[in-house]
Amino acid sequence: MHVFDDDAVASLLSLEDLLPVIETAFLKQDRGEVERPERPHFPVGEGLDGRAEPAGTGLAMPAYVHGDPAYATKLASVHPGNADTDRPTVQAQVVLTDAANGAPLALFAGERITNARTGCIGGLAARELGAGSGPVDLAVIGAGQQARWQTRAIAAARGVDAARIYSPTPDSREGCAADLRADGIDAEAVASPETAVRDADVVVTATTSETPVFPGETLADGALVVAVGAYEAGMCELDRATFDRADRVFADVPEEVAGIGDVLDNDVGPERIVPLSAVFEGDAGRESDDEVIVVESVGSAVLDTATANHLWRVADADDGEEVAF
Repeated sequence: MHVFDDDAVASLLSLEDLLPVIETAFLKQDRGEVERPERPHFPVGEGLDGRAEPAGTGLAMPAYVHGDPAYATKLASVHPGNADTDRPTVQAQVVLTDAANGAPLALFAGERITNARTGCIGGLAARELGAGSGPVDLAVIGAGQQARWQTRAIAAARGVDAARIYSPTPDSREGCAADLRADGIDAEAVASPETAVRDADVVVTATTSETPVFPGETLADGALVVAVGAYEAGMCELDRATFDRADRVFADVPEEVAGIGDVLDNDVGPERIVPLSAVFEGDAGRESDDEVIVVESVGSAVLDTATANHLWRVADADDGEEVAF
């Protein structure tokens, strides 16, 4: 088995190369050419050191894409309290297993895989559903790792003229903007969500908030909203005004998005939710530059296994550390 730490994963990963991999994975998921068991998630840490509440959430995410040489199982955790420490909010490991004989092939550090594949959802959405053409004016609500990766992937897929970053914590938003500038993206921290969102072509929300993070009335006509933070009923990033203005609502996994707070709290009927894969099939998309479009993402293990298989194909025998198993 080969073990790939984060540096090894970084050496193999290119967002430009990953974007078509993620698009293909969406198409196969829509066609039923995948195995994607129900994703269990459960509270962890309650009772630890006298805690009365859970410290975070554990998730197990197995999947297989038909025809791929291997399947993957991601073990992930979401600990919102880590935002106040030096550990990431989302942490993960991805195990890749030979689909033909069950042999363990690789263990990947999973945070970069998770961040990159989720970032590609925003990148593909901006490429296919953003108004006009060329680089976009971007607003990002949130300042964690996913805020950075969404911005990088949108830059890779479509280009970013300027990015405005808002987080309630000044140091966080300043740090995020500085990191993005180091990547060559014109990014600035701003002091309010309204300042970030107003006049933006694309708005990304990447938070763990339980209440809406910007007022929908401030959206520009033609804005694309990509919401990637809420993944369960108790989490909500978007308000009713955003959905009232939305001409179309897309989702990476419609049946799971139907159960998140953004949808439940705002009475968004399941009939409004269109699979994002329909855009890649050419069956749906933007019909005018004035439409407001929402894309909701909860993530799919199909994207993890597609990414892990891609990295395994890119790697050679000298990459990673080989260990006996």
